[in-house]
Amino acid sequence: MDSCCQDKACELEALRGRQSKTLWTVLAINGGMFGVEMVIGLLAGSTALLADSLDMLGDALVYGFSLYVVGRSPRWLAGAALMKGVIMGGFGLMVLAQVGYRFISPEVPDPQMMGATGALALVANVTCLMLLTRHRNDDLNMSSTWLCSRNDIIANLGVMAAAAAVFGTGSMWPDLAVGLLITVVFMRTAVYVVRQAATELRRPAAREILQRSGQPVVLLPRK
Repeated sequence: MDSCCQDKACELEALRGRQSKTLWTVLAINGGMFGVEMVIGLLAGSTALLADSLDMLGDALVYGFSLYVVGRSPRWLAGAALMKGVIMGGFGLMVLAQVGYRFISPEVPDPQMMGATGALALVANVTCLMLLTRHRNDDLNMSSTWLCSRNDIIANLGVMAAAAAVFGTGSMWPDLAVGLLITVVFMRTAVYVVRQAATELRRPAAREILQRSGQPVVLLPRK
């Protein structure tokens, strides 16, 4: 029994180490790409590219939260997932604000800079997704982190499509349309992550209330 427990403890510690190494790697990638996309997005005048750069910053913050809670209790994991959902929703609102600004101050972005930077970001995010996929089912924390990375790839493809459309039409509208599409994707995922995290946070709270009242605690299977 003791040997079994020790083996499980070693396995858990090894898992924590692997998660931390992966998160540090994707944190560095996203932090670097945030700077690149922000600068080029400003130079190119691209709303979609700026939105993607803000997403990179949001992911860097998300991975930082994830590193903080690796190996902590399920309640800590759920709290981190809740924070991720809030961050994702916040960046979705920022994209909406940027789109609104472009309606007031129209500007046709540089499609060549958009396309090249979008392709670079795609390579970076595919790398992150591959690193995170093996940890996708470890826990709620890593699952929600994987969702963030998946959304990044969708956003990158959108930026590249917008660049092609801007090049072909000479119009700013494809850039704005992609900005709105990115917003919809992130807001939907944010709502999903917040709901999942809230469910996890309510479970221990409900059990604690029942225990204090002296009532029996019945654990229902998760759907």
